[in-house]
Amino acid sequence: MSGRTLVAGVGNVFLRDDAFGVEVIKLLSGRPVPDGVQVKDFGIRGVHLAYDLLDGCELFVLVDAAQRGEAPGTVTVLEVEVPEPDPAVFGPSPVIDAHSLTPDGIFALLGSLGGRPGRSLLVACEPADVSAGMGLSDPVLEALPHAVRTVEEILAGTVAE
Repeated sequence: MSGRTLVAGVGNVFLRDDAFGVEVIKLLSGRPVPDGVQVKDFGIRGVHLAYDLLDGCELFVLVDAAQRGEAPGTVTVLEVEVPEPDPAVFGPSPVIDAHSLTPDGIFALLGSLGGRPGRSLLVACEPADVSAGMGLSDPVLEALPHAVRTVEEILAGTVAE
């Protein structure tokens, strides 16, 4: 492991609440973070994120909107295991749909490429509206400060998931 920590926000700013991860990273970018922490906005570039993770990291925190059946604006933290490569699923090489990588898709792609970050967490927010358009819905907008605090607590080592 490289000892680095990567906090990555993903999402499409043209699909309303799907921009959650991007917006959290914008807020985190102006705040102090511990040494060795990289805070990056990957937007819709999930493939680039997977390749970045091949360089290794001790802690990976993915921030994204994810439909989990909760009330809109609910922020949850999930521990994620990167799956082992499964040739029955991916064949001899990974199949990449660069425009629709969900959190599960990013972790599956990473696993298929042989990437193994240390601890991997998903800070997810339940979206209310992922239709075409710009701007977060009110519940997701109101969840931003909570998500920023959650990431900061993870980085400080005070959130054990």
